[in-house]
Amino acid sequence: MAPYPEHLATLETTRDGMPIALRPVRPDDEPRLQDLFAHMSGEDVRRRFFVSMRELNHAFAARLARLDYDREMALLAEHDGLTLGVGRYAAEADRHSGEFALAVRSDWKGHGVGYVLLRRLIEIAREAGLGELVGAVIAENAPMLAMCRDFGFTRERDAGDASVVRVRKRLAPDGSQPRPDTVRLSTGGGTG
Repeated sequence: MAPYPEHLATLETTRDGMPIALRPVRPDDEPRLQDLFAHMSGEDVRRRFFVSMRELNHAFAARLARLDYDREMALLAEHDGLTLGVGRYAAEADRHSGEFALAVRSDWKGHGVGYVLLRRLIEIAREAGLGELVGAVIAENAPMLAMCRDFGFTRERDAGDASVVRVRKRLAPDGSQPRPDTVRLSTGGGTG
């Protein structure tokens, strides 16, 4: 397992001018993930996890907080000690694609936190050599679909479930599969 990629931490600004800190999730972030979940409406939880859940239990939160940085990334967005959101991707074994997901506190939606998270996830995935990012979005989630459109994702209905839209964004400039020597996240130097 790769060491914690501290160099990927950045200070970003939302579209309404608020500074937010982004950093990779660490194992000790389990309580922050549970707090984020506790500040999401039932509808937002369903749109993110595709099921209704009352709480993010310890086992699930612990899994989300422990990453294999060689093949997955999760970024925590924070402002003044509050966890505002998290964006993540998990790469397929061949590194051709990675599936992404975002979650933002319900009371912070509309400030651009999701846009900042997705933009940074795309940058990191591209640097890691992923060929594309893919995701599943509930068709009624118009804000998420609009954000994906703004970032150049293509859309198609899920063949097995009409209530789901599959989104896809090519990251490799020519759409080719990444070279094997470019698929690992850098673990040293740089500012991210």
